[in-house]
Amino acid sequence: MNNLKNLTRTDPEIAYWIKKETQRQKDVLEMIPSENYTSAAVLEALGSVLTNKYSEGYSAHRYYQGNRYIDRIEMLAIERCKKLFKVPHANVQPYSGSPANSAVYFALLSPGDKIMGLKLSGGGHLTHGHPNVTFSGKYFTSVQFNVEPDGWLDMEKVAILAKKEKPKMLIVGTTAYPRFFDWEKWRQIADSVDAFFLADIAHVAGLVVGGAYPSPVPFADVVMFTTHKTIRGPRGAVLMVTDRGLERDQDMGKKIDRAVFPGLSGGPHDNVTAAIAVCFKEAATARFKKYAKQIVKNAKTLAETLKQNGLKLTTNGTDSHLIVIDLRPQQVIGNIVAEALEVANIVANYNTVPHDQNPPMYPSGVRLGTPIVTTRNMKEKEMKQIGNWIVEVTDEVDHYRLPKAKEERSKFVKKVKAELWKNKKLLAIAKEVKGLCHKFPAPGIDY
Repeated sequence: MNNLKNLTRTDPEIAYWIKKETQRQKDVLEMIPSENYTSAAVLEALGSVLTNKYSEGYSAHRYYQGNRYIDRIEMLAIERCKKLFKVPHANVQPYSGSPANSAVYFALLSPGDKIMGLKLSGGGHLTHGHPNVTFSGKYFTSVQFNVEPDGWLDMEKVAILAKKEKPKMLIVGTTAYPRFFDWEKWRQIADSVDAFFLADIAHVAGLVVGGAYPSPVPFADVVMFTTHKTIRGPRGAVLMVTDRGLERDQDMGKKIDRAVFPGLSGGPHDNVTAAIAVCFKEAATARFKKYAKQIVKNAKTLAETLKQNGLKLTTNGTDSHLIVIDLRPQQVIGNIVAEALEVANIVANYNTVPHDQNPPMYPSGVRLGTPIVTTRNMKEKEMKQIGNWIVEVTDEVDHYRLPKAKEERSKFVKKVKAELWKNKKLLAIAKEVKGLCHKFPAPGIDY
């Protein structure tokens, strides 16, 4: 991290807040599973002069002059991606996961066609057909499956629903389901109704590359992933068409490319493309594979520590990088526990749990992940300590109860949050957490 000399001179206010955020990232355990630290090399590419260029179109087919070097960078990103995931076609231009998913829908479906995905409350994503709020629920007919009360998917029920509803596209992906997907079974369900099969591996792409999570590539038609989570790149997304996808439609790659540009975007962010290429090079190393496997080892150790100390987890554990704590036995809402954790320098997010009776704004769970702490080179020993801190924090706030009256809830949560930032127990834990963080420097951020 440079000293922001020029920015400080030009805009000291923005420079001040960036420096504060830099220090915060050094001092806390970032445990939101959709976040990660990039390397210094990725940050350098992201902050390069490539941000100055406009490059509408694709390599060798641009609408602007001056792209002969940009073309080489984009092709490097594409070829590295294809080699990493063993796919015949990749598009590295989507700005993020939601636009990438929308490009797949617009490429392969017509307005009103039926799509089928996992409910948001069961661990799915907004773009998997959440009704009334997103384009996926407004412009397409959405049918959604759900997890069981124990948090697990019942594949037989999903197959029955698919045969009844006959969706044109099956979307399989998660933001909060901690277990492996059996991609072959999903392929069988898609084939049973002749549906396109989109695998959304936004969260687990790095685990797939590292051999720590099963790959959907042999089974899906299209695979989408974001580049800023477990694969440790900048904020962006990639769409890949598999051999199976091209067998179904030899023009599928061209259709998706046209949906990305000019369908949904103008010029790609060339600085992001370069940073994506860098993270792909890093992900191709033996060191990265070791890292991916350690993420899962750490998550499993953390899960066991939490369970041994009396906390309930959805599906009773994890196969991946994430954990969801079900706080219903403690009768405390996720908002309060997440806020208390942040006071203690542990950053997580409140989250719904399967068949949550609480409203989405005041859910009964907290979601945790191990990608960043693993990036900082923490291992099982540290996970046990972190787990004990999480239990201490949860115990400290488990007496707070959400009011039944809706009109009282917002005021109650605001009042509790103010109290938490004065809590001596939480602030004492924060000092201990900060001490641990300074033993494990964050890549890309200089101490």
